[in-house]
Amino acid sequence: MLAEAFQKRDRAVLNVFLILAAAFLIPWQTRSYAQVVGATVSGTVTDASGAAVPNTQVSIKNTATGVTRGATADSVGFYTAPNLLPGNYDVTFSAAGFSTEVRSGVTLTVGAQQVLNASLRVGQVSQQVTVTGEAPTVQLASSALSAVVEAPMVVGLPLNGRSWTDLANLQPGVAGIETQVAFGDSGRGNRGFGAQLSISGSRPTQNNYRLDGISINDYANGGPGSVLGGNLGVDAVEEFSVLTSSYSAEYGKTSGGVVNAISRAGTNQFHGNGYEFVRNSALDARNFFDPSPIPPFRRNQFGASIGGPILKDKTFFFGDYEGIRQTKGVGRLDVVPSLAVRGLMADGKTPTAAILCSLCATPQPVTAAFNPDPVTRIDKSILPFLAIYPLPNGPAIGNGDVADYTFVGHRIVREDFFTTRVDHHFSQKDSVFATYMFDRTPFTSDEPMGVVLLEALTKRQIVAIEETHTFSPSLVNTVRLGYNRDLVNNNQPVKALNPAAGDHSLAAIPGSYAPGCICPESMQFQEGGLGGTPTYLYRWNSYQVYDDAFLTKGLHALKFGFGYERDQDNQLTTGNRTGTFSFGSMNGLLTNQPTRIRATPPSLLTERSMRESIVGAYFQDDWRFRPSLTLNLGLRYEMATVPFDAHGETSNIYNLTDPLPHCGTLVPGCVAAGPYFYNPTLRDFAPRIGFAWDPFHNGKTAVRGGFGIFDSLPMLYQYLTLIGQSAPFFKLLAASNLPPGSFPSKAYNIVLTSGKSNSQFGAVEPHPKRNYVMQWNLNIQRELARDLTATIGYVGSHGVHQPFRVDDADFVMPTLSSAGYLWPQVDVNGMVFVPGVCNALDPNVTPPDAEPPQCAPPSRINEKSGDIRYLNWAASSFYDALQLGVLKRLNHGFQIQGSFTWGKSIDNNSGVVAGDAFSNSISSLDWWDLKRLTRSVSDYNVGRTLVINATWLVPNPKSISGALAWPLSGWQLSTVFKANDGIPFSALFGAQGPDPRGTLVSDDYAYPSSVPGCNPIDLNFHSNPNGPLYIKPGCFTVPVAPNQAFWTANCDPAPPSVGAALAPGDLSCYNLRGNTGRNTLVGPGLTNLDFSVFKNNSIRRISESFNVQFRAEFFNILNHANFNVPSLADGNTNMLNGDGTVNGGAGLLTQTTTDPREIQFAIKLIW
Repeated sequence: MLAEAFQKRDRAVLNVFLILAAAFLIPWQTRSYAQVVGATVSGTVTDASGAAVPNTQVSIKNTATGVTRGATADSVGFYTAPNLLPGNYDVTFSAAGFSTEVRSGVTLTVGAQQVLNASLRVGQVSQQVTVTGEAPTVQLASSALSAVVEAPMVVGLPLNGRSWTDLANLQPGVAGIETQVAFGDSGRGNRGFGAQLSISGSRPTQNNYRLDGISINDYANGGPGSVLGGNLGVDAVEEFSVLTSSYSAEYGKTSGGVVNAISRAGTNQFHGNGYEFVRNSALDARNFFDPSPIPPFRRNQFGASIGGPILKDKTFFFGDYEGIRQTKGVGRLDVVPSLAVRGLMADGKTPTAAILCSLCATPQPVTAAFNPDPVTRIDKSILPFLAIYPLPNGPAIGNGDVADYTFVGHRIVREDFFTTRVDHHFSQKDSVFATYMFDRTPFTSDEPMGVVLLEALTKRQIVAIEETHTFSPSLVNTVRLGYNRDLVNNNQPVKALNPAAGDHSLAAIPGSYAPGCICPESMQFQEGGLGGTPTYLYRWNSYQVYDDAFLTKGLHALKFGFGYERDQDNQLTTGNRTGTFSFGSMNGLLTNQPTRIRATPPSLLTERSMRESIVGAYFQDDWRFRPSLTLNLGLRYEMATVPFDAHGETSNIYNLTDPLPHCGTLVPGCVAAGPYFYNPTLRDFAPRIGFAWDPFHNGKTAVRGGFGIFDSLPMLYQYLTLIGQSAPFFKLLAASNLPPGSFPSKAYNIVLTSGKSNSQFGAVEPHPKRNYVMQWNLNIQRELARDLTATIGYVGSHGVHQPFRVDDADFVMPTLSSAGYLWPQVDVNGMVFVPGVCNALDPNVTPPDAEPPQCAPPSRINEKSGDIRYLNWAASSFYDALQLGVLKRLNHGFQIQGSFTWGKSIDNNSGVVAGDAFSNSISSLDWWDLKRLTRSVSDYNVGRTLVINATWLVPNPKSISGALAWPLSGWQLSTVFKANDGIPFSALFGAQGPDPRGTLVSDDYAYPSSVPGCNPIDLNFHSNPNGPLYIKPGCFTVPVAPNQAFWTANCDPAPPSVGAALAPGDLSCYNLRGNTGRNTLVGPGLTNLDFSVFKNNSIRRISESFNVQFRAEFFNILNHANFNVPSLADGNTNMLNGDGTVNGGAGLLTQTTTDPREIQFAIKLIW
């Protein structure tokens, strides 16, 4: 078949490449795309006059293990020793006719390129000159912007959750995403669980996380992590680095930053620890949204580690276990139907005069004030579903249709983490190590409203095996094997907590439970009955082979390699399995007038088994062009095969108007077999250049700069929820403008039997362009004093052909008018408005719902399709920033680091999985004019970020002895302070309602217009008695025509979302795009201070290193409430309802991004 032919072509290209690469690299037994984590030390050996001293023997000895690596200076005095285990070293230089020089206390960090020059004195070799700690602290050999988090910071700073990846936030250019979606929201399973970082303006899914040289990104290509979002094993991580811009050609696969960690290894001494960290709500402050009393919180985090020799100087081991047992109450503010609209008294029990009717022939509107009134009619089919919504426990807001509901959810978690590492040195020329990591975390929660108990599970395993062989002092090779596995079950229903959620009689789909979304515009409640929350199951496997060769030729330190990665993603997504319903307003819900249904027959929820291979090769030359100037020259080639399903169940419509898709396997419902798309990566060559210049020739100042092209490959994560939800292997039943009284089961029967809009297509651009990012930087690094270094730099990037996706692209494009984009006028039945001929609300048409043949075609462009989920590579991104960093390494008992970033990230879209990466992301874009309509600051843009961390080992009093010495000795203070600007969000109009634009798409939102001169931000939102309403909805309005003539010619006189003709003189133009646009508002900023106090108690009677450490750690010690932006999922960014009325929940803040003040006590035994 054609699909098989294209797969064979890709495999043929791959095989040819493998053969050519092997032929080139076999003489050095190398074939990797590198990414080794070891350090490199290099330099030039001269005499007192500056002349080179060739053939100098260089011995680099690890002081912890006793393992020694040798190197020999060449004819120009240059030497290099690559891939050394990070740690402390003694470096010895010896040459005939010169005294032996020993540099002791040289610290090599992960991935570092340390320059260590030596100037030998004339004398006997037996004479020895020892110099302590003289290695330069500035980076003189690399143009890459990077920072290292060393062991004292990893274990010594107050670290909330003890997740080592959180320490990346301490570095310049790194912004932690504070808008990650909450547990229970559908997007949680799409973007992964780990902490998401934007590094120098990159998307969080464009970073690469590595442990011992193995890529450990999760199935969504996000940061690794358990359900809790963190990575345990702080005591098992020696250190890690963060590469933020213009790194060398050995790093590939994606275009963002690189977080490069190395596990802790055993030494010649037995060392270990045992600990327990305890938290208790009795010591904590109340969250802004917590009711009284403070919700319960119990957390026990405990573990132990041990490492040492198996054979001295030969074989070493290290092992670490860590566990968490936690029960946490989490306060959340939401909105539910008010007591008034339910027809209940304030006690929530006594019914009033609300009248029930089976289906009111003429449904009466609910009164404006929503007070109990005999004319208020609630359809009897609706009444049982109101029991799903909890009763409000706060005031009514907006126009009184909804009221605040504060709920305390209970999150229960048990996490078990284990890792071990074994190192063996066969000789000075041959060594090997192996690392294994396992983490399992089951998690249950009754969020968001205590209706259903949900469960999530993450189980991760990582294996890394690396062998390093020294063929000669100038040639070293490293081969590495890796395996990364993620098993994820997200949002699996466990049981119904609300009896109505487990009632089969409320099902819209036979055999299921109440629909997952029964949503009027003012209240986006998405839980419903059992199975109503979308469930995501992922089984991710990544098999990796790398090899790197290091060759020294004169002043050239060469590195080259090749690698292969095979990825498998088995996924099952079960959204809409109980159906979802939208209603235009609360009145529409109460009187059973649904506007839309979406549902999937259970038989069509099947697994997809995606496969892809990635290969790459690189060449890197770090050329010591002058003693004070190093040039970094690199070239990388990388390609990825076109993703395919193991069973051929992929489909793609190459054009939005195609009636049938191309499929991986030709089955009924496919036009032909063909590739998913055509491979854009076959010519992905990426050059990278940079320089490091020592202008004063003293090793204290470095001027550095670089430019490079970094490819972002089309990997499997980009198709999450797309491949598994495309016809003909999947059907989404969807219909709009349902008849009154059709909720719940009648609507499902209608859409099941009508044959309309029941094929959801996936559309992937058939000829995507190469997606890459150009990065550049220019910076100056200066050693201000011993162990004190400052860096200032400009960092920029430009992303080209960035991928993005819209949830529904099946609609007629608008036209650009003098007042903005105009959509076609569409009636309630989806027909394009023709005055006097086709409009169900036009009195000139008889009967009112007639659709005569003269009517224009429906507003959708593909009559054979329902939704079209569209993946395109047409977005772009821009980033410019000033980045400052100051670091004083631990010396004389004091360490401090400060970083400041002032930048701006601009794009057309911020994530490839639409609307799921961040809680402020809109799920569909005005994609037909990206530059004009969606170009704005990125969803993760943070203008200014300041982070300061410090550690002080309080000096022991020298003049005090005896009984007073103990309480006054051994104290340590540490702190981390962070402050940053808020992140942006969009003001919307009619989201999840009756489609004010008239497009009939599944994401039927519109943009309102802003009122001139009105500041939409309420700076006094804290004191609002109806809750923290951050936005003034009165600052937004339905788009208005500039004049009567424009309105008459272009605007819909009877918008379907209004349900009636507009009043004479009303220039509201519902089918005109408003002027607010994407990300025009900025949310609250963040301020947080963590603080810790340690008391170290050495007990030398046990051993010299035995220490009993008591800790008290205070997270958010100032108890500052840091608010998240208004929730898009809850409808709080919806300023106006579809009919133009104010949304009662507009601008409501419902969550914080940080916890309240929490106090943690710990005891740690260290030996």
